[in-house]
Amino acid sequence: MKNIPSLYEWAGGQPVFERLTEVFYAKVLKDGLLEPVFRHMSADHSRHVAHFIAEVFGGPPVYTGEDGGSHATMVRHHLAKMLTEAQRRQWISLLLDSADEIGLPADPEFRSALVGYLEWGSRIAVINSQTDSNPVNESEPMPRWGWGEPGGPYQP
Repeated sequence: MKNIPSLYEWAGGQPVFERLTEVFYAKVLKDGLLEPVFRHMSADHSRHVAHFIAEVFGGPPVYTGEDGGSHATMVRHHLAKMLTEAQRRQWISLLLDSADEIGLPADPEFRSALVGYLEWGSRIAVINSQTDSNPVNESEPMPRWGWGEPGGPYQP
């Protein structure tokens, strides 16, 4: 029986997710379409997003523990932002460019899981950005993302 690592483990752990969001948000702040949305983000924003994604990908509960966040907290950050489809697509594009730049695993299985999560999460963010009422209850669990249909990394 194969030992299937979590997406978090396969990616390389917490430092990789923190590097990903550092590189990504540096790009965002230079992007004409996204900079207006993020120009007032806190100094800790990048790190908190790294902790959220890492936890969703099977990492330790840093976002829900040390950071004091929850799924409802993350959704609340998007409320009434009126995000557009163009902004969503640009957000994904810059994040995938950042993943390539820092050398996140490029195997099809990991990238399929990563893109699947980004598509799912960013579409939910756009939906939630159109309202000022949080549809997620504070007691709801964090999302968990796995390998999906491939079932794990390609291992010959």
